[in-house]
Amino acid sequence: MKRRLYIGRFLKNLRETHGLRQADLAMRLGISAPYLSQLESDQRPLPLALADRLRDVFPVDWADMAEAPVDSTVTQLMEAASDPLLRDALPAEQIERVAEQFPQFAAQFAQLYRLHKRDTQRLEAMDEALGADTLTGGRLPWEEVRDWFHLADNYVHLIDSSAEAMAGALAHQLPTPDTAQLTDWFARKGITLNLQSGAPIRHYDEAARVLTLDAGQPQESLRFQLAYQLCSLALAGEIAETVAHAGLRTETARRLLSVGLSNYAAGALLMPYRAFRDAARRLRHDIDSMRQIFGTSFEQTCHRLSNLQRPHQRGVPIAFCRIDMAGNITKRHAANGLQFARFGGACPLWIAHEAVAIPDRLLCQVAEMPEGRRFVFMAKGLVKPSGAFFRPPRRYAVVLGCEVTLASEFIYADTLNLQCEEAVARIGVSCRICSRHDCHQRAYPPGDRQIDISTNQRGFIPYRIMD
Repeated sequence: MKRRLYIGRFLKNLRETHGLRQADLAMRLGISAPYLSQLESDQRPLPLALADRLRDVFPVDWADMAEAPVDSTVTQLMEAASDPLLRDALPAEQIERVAEQFPQFAAQFAQLYRLHKRDTQRLEAMDEALGADTLTGGRLPWEEVRDWFHLADNYVHLIDSSAEAMAGALAHQLPTPDTAQLTDWFARKGITLNLQSGAPIRHYDEAARVLTLDAGQPQESLRFQLAYQLCSLALAGEIAETVAHAGLRTETARRLLSVGLSNYAAGALLMPYRAFRDAARRLRHDIDSMRQIFGTSFEQTCHRLSNLQRPHQRGVPIAFCRIDMAGNITKRHAANGLQFARFGGACPLWIAHEAVAIPDRLLCQVAEMPEGRRFVFMAKGLVKPSGAFFRPPRRYAVVLGCEVTLASEFIYADTLNLQCEEAVARIGVSCRICSRHDCHQRAYPPGDRQIDISTNQRGFIPYRIMD
């Protein structure tokens, strides 16, 4: 017998979250207000056709339901059927019918899609190895750690939830622990704080129980270093447990992961998950507004947005990366499946490169990947002072991106004309694997295609890419 689905509380919460009246929500869902009222009071079950509509109109809220109104196999089949490589998504009724009539097939197909995603991630690692001429496919320790975070979806529940609980204990009624509250924790533990100009950014003398910080760093950085050391000490057990189960091959990689998890915990302490996620949704990811609430830097705030992958409390899927003056991507994670170049050479049409050259200016772009997915990107160039005349400052850009279908959740899309085809930048991951034939910015041919050279004709590029 088919399970009857009642989601009255979800619909009421949905309206409250978006500030909608019943008539407004009914109009967006294509139903009558009385029918919506019956759904909200659980007088009627949810039809699957309306479930499809809810998922299309409110994708983030639908994914965030504490108890999804479909079983896990159906959810996984829906995810597989909506993969961007496929032309059209299947209706929910068909997917549920398959799961009901052929449960073993449905479970195996869902498992096959999970294996496909895992193998895709492995192919990205192979792409990097080939790009670096590392034909053996060996990875350096820092690459192994970066891929571990990628496979974990950039979310580590044990660390994140522990840091959130600690933030609540320290901050009391504040949204985030302030500098005085962090400092007081060290005092209670008998650890002396020493601010010293010209010192290392952070140095902890474990024997003497003295934490020395560079007094010249910005306040946001100083506070982050306090949070790092606090989490490194207070969550040492949780960090060690995570490292022990990570399956890394070398001691160097394990140490790097320990540092990475302490950085992760520091971000989770200063930007506690639920408070930060709720602020991101409420403010539509306005970074400057959010950093005022949490006292964090622009980059710290952007990076934290890529961690919001907690089951049943997910944030809007956001891609984040940091790119330097040479075009190297030094940080990256895409909760929405956006693929970044794994070995330098990112697409020159991407606004990240322009942002590096123009610090403190927000740039926005709507771009299409070769497979047809479209993203709204925001990029900002940042400069980190070096503290000395003969040490040049560090210049880089941070980039955020969300799919065009979620543009209403992303304030930076408001400045773009999403319907103008001429305004869409056709970008790729890198020239080496980009399939576009007509790109006037191409640096070299794709590695998997033959080229035709003509001595009698010249276009934007001096060859023709063969199909």
